[in-house]
Amino acid sequence: MKFFVDTADIAEIRELAEIGLLDGVTTNPSLILKAGRPFKEVIAEICETVDGPVSAEVTATEADAMIAEGRTLAKIADNVAIKLPLTLNGLKACRVLTGEGHMVNVTLCFSANQALLAAKAGATFISPFIGRLDDLGVDGMELIREIRVIYDNYDMLDTEILAASIRSADHVKQAALIGADVATVPPAVLKGLVKHALTDKGLEQFLADWAKTGQTIL
Repeated sequence: MKFFVDTADIAEIRELAEIGLLDGVTTNPSLILKAGRPFKEVIAEICETVDGPVSAEVTATEADAMIAEGRTLAKIADNVAIKLPLTLNGLKACRVLTGEGHMVNVTLCFSANQALLAAKAGATFISPFIGRLDDLGVDGMELIREIRVIYDNYDMLDTEILAASIRSADHVKQAALIGADVATVPPAVLKGLVKHALTDKGLEQFLADWAKTGQTIL
C-alpha cells in the first residue's frame, strides 16, 4: 500500500520524504487555510519535494470552471493530481481532464455507487472518507470493502482506492488488509505507525546491556 500524507505543512512533508515513507501528498482548502500561504506557491513547493502525486483541489462547482481551474493547477507541475468533488459536474470535469492526460483525485466519496461512477469517469484515485462515516456511526471500512469488490469485478476499472479521513493506526491496518491502494494519513498518525511499547522496551534493554559490555562500534 502506498502512503500519502494529508497536509500542506512543507516541513512535515520534507521530514517524511527524507525518511523515505512518502509516495504522495493530499491537500484540501482547509489544509491550505491552516498553512497560511498562497495556494499555488504551496503546491509548487510540495511538488518539488515529492516525486509522487500531489492533490490540489479546485474550488469551482460548475463543470466548465472546474476544468479551467484544473488545467491551471496542472500547469504548476507534472505530478499535480487535480482534486474534484464527487458531483455530476465533478464527474464531467473528471472525464475531460483525465482525457487530456491529467491525474484526477475524486474526493468526498461516501458510497460504493459514487465510487463506481468515479471509476467510469476515468478517475485516477477515488477518496472514500472513512473517519467521517465513522463519526455518523457507519462503518467506514465497509465502504472500502465494497469498493474493492466492485473494482476487482471489472478489469476495465483501474481507479486506485485512496483511503482518506484516516484517524488512527487501526484505520491504516484495516485499509491495508482490505486492499486499499493508498492511505492518505495525517503526519502524526503516519509517524505513530512505527510506535510499539515492546519495541521501545526491547531497545532500552539492548542498549543497557550493550553499555555494560564497555564496547564501542566506531
